[in-house]
Amino acid sequence: MHGYTDKKGDYLKRLSRIEGQVRGISRMVDEDVYCIDILTQVAAVTKALQAVSIGLVEDHLGHCVVDAARKSPEAGAEKVREAAEAIARLVRS
Repeated sequence: MHGYTDKKGDYLKRLSRIEGQVRGISRMVDEDVYCIDILTQVAAVTKALQAVSIGLVEDHLGHCVVDAARKSPEAGAEKVREAAEAIARLVRS
């Protein structure tokens, strides 16, 4: 079981909305919509994806890291390292 399992339905709904927004952006480009309007929608999608990312990080820390730390300090440290690397990737993107 993953940390996000209890919220899986919520994540899928959010991702479905984001998918629709991305299709809308594609349609805007196809229809030659004003570039600033397209950039506004890109920013909205980016923010929505960031919100999903933050939720997944919180779920990972609250479930996976905590469970691993209860098993052993080494397992906990490995999960913390894994989470730190994932957060670094998010920050760089």
